[in-house]
Amino acid sequence: MDELTLVAESQLTQARQSPHGRATRLLLHHNMLRQSLIALTQGSVLGEHESPHAATLLVLAGQVQLSTESGGMVELAAGELAGLPHERHDLMALSDAVVLLTTVTGV
Repeated sequence: MDELTLVAESQLTQARQSPHGRATRLLLHHNMLRQSLIALTQGSVLGEHESPHAATLLVLAGQVQLSTESGGMVELAAGELAGLPHERHDLMALSDAVVLLTTVTGV
């Protein structure tokens, strides 16, 4: 877990230096399973995008807001886990944040 914490801190540093306020690192890609670490600075948004076949979002640090095209919204803080909806959605950082996105890219 210490290594994951160090990677998360490194990604957040990169996000703070990025003009878009975000940085992503692929941690695992095994067949259909992918895990990505995403760091976002406060106010940064991953714009609306399609949902993969199945996905979860674990907040490692900070706080984020997940919004769906149908108007649903949930706020998640460090330590909270949520399944991603099966509709277009976006993600906004309410504070500097790091999330672990786990996706199944096929069936």
